[in-house]
Amino acid sequence: MWGRRIRAFRKLKGYTQKELADALHVSVSVLGAVERGNKAPSPEFLAEIAKVLDVDVKELKGDIDHDQLERGDNDGL
Repeated sequence: MWGRRIRAFRKLKGYTQKELADALHVSVSVLGAVERGNKAPSPEFLAEIAKVLDVDVKELKGDIDHDQLERGDNDGL
């Protein structure tokens, strides 16, 4: 689940896998493993991904419906 959401946000924000890996100071193979779900990201790594992609960690987790955010319907966050 993490990987698919990270990949989706990466593409949405216009990053190639190499560009995001470079911004995160990791190899493409590490980012690829996370995106494929073969490697669980640490909380710190998730926070860094969220920072680079300019999204909330909760969005990466899938705790927030992106449509809710656009509507401003994010009470309790």
